[in-house]
Amino acid sequence: MVCEVKALACHLPAELGLPFSRLSLRDLRQEVIKRGITAQISGTTIWRWLSQDAIRPWAHRSWIFPRDPAFADKAGRALDLYARVWQDTPLAVGEYVLSADEMSGIQLRQRLRPTQAPRPGRMMRVEHEYRRMGTLAYLAAWDVHRAALFGRIEPRSTIHAFDSLVEQIMSQEPYQSAERVFLVVDNGTVHRGQRSIDRLHARWPQLILVHLPIHASWLNQIEIYFSILRRKVLTPDDFASPEAAANRILAFQDHYQALAQPFEWKFTRGDLARLMVSLSDVHITLPYAA
Repeated sequence: MVCEVKALACHLPAELGLPFSRLSLRDLRQEVIKRGITAQISGTTIWRWLSQDAIRPWAHRSWIFPRDPAFADKAGRALDLYARVWQDTPLAVGEYVLSADEMSGIQLRQRLRPTQAPRPGRMMRVEHEYRRMGTLAYLAAWDVHRAALFGRIEPRSTIHAFDSLVEQIMSQEPYQSAERVFLVVDNGTVHRGQRSIDRLHARWPQLILVHLPIHASWLNQIEIYFSILRRKVLTPDDFASPEAAANRILAFQDHYQALAQPFEWKFTRGDLARLMVSLSDVHITLPYAA
């Protein structure tokens, strides 16, 4: 019976002939009884059974199905580099791997009343109303193995802005004299396609631009730092001026760099292979009468 209830919970309501977008515990309990799986059962019991396998049909998250035909190959290259391997050969000591991207269109808001510090029995207060002060872009790169962070503030995310970030990296040691520098990026406009590869390689011959598959920014390690920045610096947002916002972002970059350690990256080629298999699984029709 437990397996039957779990199987029922792992189907969309439409597949069960129900006019819902998602199942609640109450909906699921009614279906279990209606289908004759058991004559009586409590919602608490169903919840306990589902929690054993972390099944939560009442919750959902958005995702994008991989549509790049070379998804596994492109993703595998980046995962190999994180493991210090390129084309089945271990990287040499004088070779480096960086991850880069940009946060474009960061909204700059100034609250109409000053933010109030927390007090006993009262959390921090942030005024709901604000005035807009435009946007800015933050471009950054992360040395995957050395935990070195590079970043710059620009009015907009442009090809020139991205090339300036690359120049900021490549103009200093150890990258300036490195044998090879691998730069992992997504398919954003400012570093997309073969033209960006050729443009950057022409200026820095030791630089190899490595593109992730489409919709695979979650494989880009700089996104981990960006998520930390959003939580620690940009939420809640209350800036006195665009300059104050830029200074705070760069000050946090310096603060984080002083404490930084390489991220403990756990997603491997083996995990990628299992993911690709799961995405190709044939959908199994529910064995219950509708």
